Amino acid sequence: QVQLVESGGGLAQPGGSLRLSCAASGGSFSFYTMRWYRQAPGKQRELVAAITPGGRTNYADSVKGRFTISRDNAKNTVYLQMDSLKPEDTAVYYCHTQIPSKTYWGQGTQVTVSS
Repeated sequence: QVQLVESGGGLAQPGGSLRLSCAASGGSFSFYTMRWYRQAPGKQRELVAAITPGGRTNYADSVKGRFTISRDNAKNTVYLQMDSLKPEDTAVYYCHTQIPSKTYWGQGTQVTVSS
């Protein structure tokens, strides 16, 4: 079975940091772009960051300069390092990739930023 499993969410103070991990099992995703999305209650799911197989990245304007996406193809894992967290970052974060004829989503991990 192929799946994406996320971890690393939790509670952080404003200005704090968290690192999310997304581990792929059952197959290799080294040839495909990996993405992080997030969804807050009552809001649409939005693209946060993406990384290509070659390591090129892009970010939503709201997180640029604060979040860093990276990947370790040997570990079949993608990361999202979140620094300078704001309450507005509170959401469920999802790992995502698209291959021919199949879309994969992680189960989501809750990030809460609050004092």
